[in-house]
Amino acid sequence: MTAGGLSERRLTHVRRVLVGHVERGLLPGAVTLISRKGETRVETIGAKSFDGDAMRRNTIFRITSMTKPITAVAAMILVEECRLRLDDPIDGFLPELTNRKVLKRLDGPLDETVPAHRSITLRDLLTFRLGWGIVMGPSDRYPILQAIDALGIVGFGPPRPSMVHDSDEWLKRLGSLPLMNQPGETWRYNTGSYVLGVLIARVTGRPLETFLRERIFDPLGMVDTGFSVPAAKLDRFATSYWANGKTGNLDLHDGVADSDWAQPPAFPDGAAGLVSTVDDYGVFARMLLDKGQHGHERILSRPSVELMTSDQLTADQKASSGFLPGYWDHRGWGFGLSVTTGRDELSGNPGRFGWDGGFGTSWYSDPREDLTAILMTQRAEFPLMSEVYRDFWTSVYQAIDD
Repeated sequence: MTAGGLSERRLTHVRRVLVGHVERGLLPGAVTLISRKGETRVETIGAKSFDGDAMRRNTIFRITSMTKPITAVAAMILVEECRLRLDDPIDGFLPELTNRKVLKRLDGPLDETVPAHRSITLRDLLTFRLGWGIVMGPSDRYPILQAIDALGIVGFGPPRPSMVHDSDEWLKRLGSLPLMNQPGETWRYNTGSYVLGVLIARVTGRPLETFLRERIFDPLGMVDTGFSVPAAKLDRFATSYWANGKTGNLDLHDGVADSDWAQPPAFPDGAAGLVSTVDDYGVFARMLLDKGQHGHERILSRPSVELMTSDQLTADQKASSGFLPGYWDHRGWGFGLSVTTGRDELSGNPGRFGWDGGFGTSWYSDPREDLTAILMTQRAEFPLMSEVYRDFWTSVYQAIDD
């Protein structure tokens, strides 16, 4: 028997695989959503913490980098309103980032620079080609990384909502540093979405969360999505864990009552700061799969969604990124999300788009299959190295039955 072109028998394998991971202690629990051709199935597995109560459908998760596509949609709303243009300099709104200097070499001293060839644009932020981002390697090799750490600038590592800098101070500190690369030259992960969040707030004259709520969350009914968890909802918040590099055990990373997300942040993080539920994010994902439409609400035009979900990087920009070996062989980057360009695995359908969260969440939508699937856990791990992520996506696609 099939529903939405998914085998009922094979769908039980998705649950069985994740139950196995829970029983082996790899994570306390998970919530999954699989939606295809008008049929949606949500499963709750295990518990919200290793010593807590059962996982629920409305459990709230730190979605970290799954924030990026939401921030990108907000930026594209402003593009459609002609309040921003993709290739205009952002200098007028972010004067802290004007007249950039660029390191002569990535591992060189901070005073060995050349002038930037041009200003940073909105397109650079959306595609992570602004000239700053995460560098894979030991910080003692790179003076720029040591300076970033000394200044306490998030955007180059895991999110830290408890940081004391507000957005203006954060941008001032970032602007005191030279760029790692010329604008538009190479893809470097993460920092572009932090800057994008500041840009959106300045263009609109409203806090980032206010704009997101007015233009995305409220129209889509995303009632549990935001930059913090209200006290009345903390009983639905999952505990976050990450693996101890020495022991291999899962250690507590972020609790509930004392969570970094239990109070509004000084700096709303447009890259990795949001919390959400599987149903809230499912509506957002479905809106993108439906080319910007949700019921009678249109969040974005079809052309905007098609632009967002197409590969925007050149071969040279990928090759110079220093990202994981082989990552770009079958993948590209759109605006705030990944795009599959070739089939190298069961779930690697060309045209599929979405992104993961490093604290244990994952979302992709597949236009060819009319499929959206979401995994919500709170076990931090790099997605491509996680058997939990990989097994979830393999089991989702093996359930297709048409």
